Amino acid sequence: MPAMSNTPDLRPLLAPSSVAIVGLSTKPGSAGLVVLQNLLQAGYDGALHLVGRSGGSVGGRTVHTSIAELPPGLDLAILLVPSDAVLDTLKACVERGVRGAVCFASGFAEMGEEGRTRQQLIAETARAGGLALLGPNTIGFFNSVAGFHVSMVELVLPPKLRPEDGPAVAVVAQSGGIGVHVSASLRARGVPVSYVLTTGNEAQVGLSETLSFLADDPSTRTAVVYAEQIRSAPEVLAAFGRMHAAGKGVVLLHPGRSEGAQAATSSHTGALAGNHGAMRLAAERAGVLVVDSLEEAIDLGQLMLRFPQPPVGGLGLITASGALCGIALDYLEPLNLEMPPMSAPQVEALREQLPAYTPPRNPLDLGTLIGPRPELITLGVVAEQDDPAIGSLLVSLPMPSPEIAPVWLDAHLLGMEGRTKPAIFVMQNEDTPLPPAMVERAARMGTVVMRSPERALRALATFTRFGRLRAEWHAGPSQMSLPLSALPKLAGGTLPEWQGKQVLAAAGLATPPGALARSLEEALATAARIGYPVVMKAQAAALAHKTEAGGVLLNIADEAALRQAWQRLHDNIARHAPGMVLDGVLVETMAAKGLELVVGAVRDAQWGPVLMLGLGGIWVEALGDVRLLSPDLPHAAIVARLRSLKAAKLLQGFRGAPPVDLDAVARAVATIGALMLQRPEIAEIDVNPLLAYGPERGVLALDALVVVR
Repeated sequence: MPAMSNTPDLRPLLAPSSVAIVGLSTKPGSAGLVVLQNLLQAGYDGALHLVGRSGGSVGGRTVHTSIAELPPGLDLAILLVPSDAVLDTLKACVERGVRGAVCFASGFAEMGEEGRTRQQLIAETARAGGLALLGPNTIGFFNSVAGFHVSMVELVLPPKLRPEDGPAVAVVAQSGGIGVHVSASLRARGVPVSYVLTTGNEAQVGLSETLSFLADDPSTRTAVVYAEQIRSAPEVLAAFGRMHAAGKGVVLLHPGRSEGAQAATSSHTGALAGNHGAMRLAAERAGVLVVDSLEEAIDLGQLMLRFPQPPVGGLGLITASGALCGIALDYLEPLNLEMPPMSAPQVEALREQLPAYTPPRNPLDLGTLIGPRPELITLGVVAEQDDPAIGSLLVSLPMPSPEIAPVWLDAHLLGMEGRTKPAIFVMQNEDTPLPPAMVERAARMGTVVMRSPERALRALATFTRFGRLRAEWHAGPSQMSLPLSALPKLAGGTLPEWQGKQVLAAAGLATPPGALARSLEEALATAARIGYPVVMKAQAAALAHKTEAGGVLLNIADEAALRQAWQRLHDNIARHAPGMVLDGVLVETMAAKGLELVVGAVRDAQWGPVLMLGLGGIWVEALGDVRLLSPDLPHAAIVARLRSLKAAKLLQGFRGAPPVDLDAVARAVATIGALMLQRPEIAEIDVNPLLAYGPERGVLALDALVVVR
């Protein structure tokens, strides 16, 4: 169900001054006693009330038998009742003016339609009563800012944040197991964690509410979010925007890149974009760093906390292994992160300090020199950090003795003083524990320390990609506005090609000269007007695959050939789909050969329009060499996406072919984007192929699929 439009106050829920544990059992080992133990162990000293059917007392505290016996206006009720008792329990809480509740019970929306109905009822009850409800089906939360933790599992409670810990990472997860995994991994690296909020089924309090709370929380600088479902895209995007406006980073992991439903869409664009692709574009547009794995979520959460400004330049690498230099170059190539040559001033600064057999360059291989001369690590860090072409730095060294490891770390820290480009210090031999003193010093200094050079390379590549995306938007979105006064009124459903091309032509996108012919005489007249050779295409909304039906005939050279082709085309359609009535036959000039591209757009129900650009014709299905784009992506960014295609060599002129007019292609893409933004009734557009020609010849939309809602 949709999340609340008015964000509830989460302070009574997350940092209450008064608490009731409802559904307590006094049996040893019961969930209620574990919750109580966790509260007391964390040092909670506020008002604490207990409610259980059997009454009695626990640790000198009275166990009430009814919520009605509680004082009015409590901040938080922790519900330990089964699912069939949750609704009545919530109603009783509302009657006593309880301001927040945590519901552990499962058996709601995750169980099907009946469970969804029950979940909706408890959400409506909480909303009407002004009660902030976390859950159901949550494992609770951990508030390390206040030292208040709600969990019914016995565990080692996280430490309370200290002022010297500085800004922290918050973890928000719809899965309790994932939330605990991410937070424990971060803490093991010495990264301070402010909150772990597991939202469960999100009957009421969900991603948007928790992120809005974190945007105003002074202890939190970065949030790592794990979302299995996003129930209200507009509200979550608004919450992302509040985090961004507050100068806080968000790292998002949202599984679902391989949704089977993608194959059921009516166009190549819909099948290749899918809901996940649309989500990713919208989230990135809102300033969110989207990752594809748990490892990346952890690594980028730590990296973004320490270095809020993502890089745009290349990678600098300092190592003691020539082999790692080669491995890194191979690893980075598919990640689209380059290692630029070291600039002349840095080369000269290092040349004086290095022996002749150790050339000053990027990557910088210091070999065995760092043993007797650890200060070379400092000099290398300074050189790489001060190089204008370098945006981030990886220092990856083999694990030395426990006495030497902190020395190398200190050399790295000395070089980083006063420098802010993202940097990761990797101490290899990851199966060997680091010296405790080194871990403690790295945490105290806020150093990003990892054990795997490959994870570090991937993290820096992902962070750089994010920085370059943000730089693209810095210039502002595309402001293209189309003169759509000539756009015909659009009927619902899939339009036949001739009508789709009318839409494109009205938007200013070139299509082959031609017209729809409803008789042989009209076809002959059109061909005489536009000139031979011509193409004939059968036209009907229900004829999705004209070529397979024999409904496309090419290179019709003259009047006699056209008369024969007219009959042959109609015979083909009659065999393929007996009884089908055509709108007519589209007669067009036979286009000159060009590079076949595909440009399309699909309007996602949650996230809005997303564009697709790639190699067209049959290759879009065979190779899937495409890029997804926001509909208002700036012109220069569209050109950059073109250059990033695997088939980019074809755009530059290949085997005697002229280079493609990239600006013309980019304008065509921007036109499709503007069309989707200005005409919300259009659900899909697929131009395949879009023929791209050399300079001054532009592009030509050879085929068009338009779907109207």
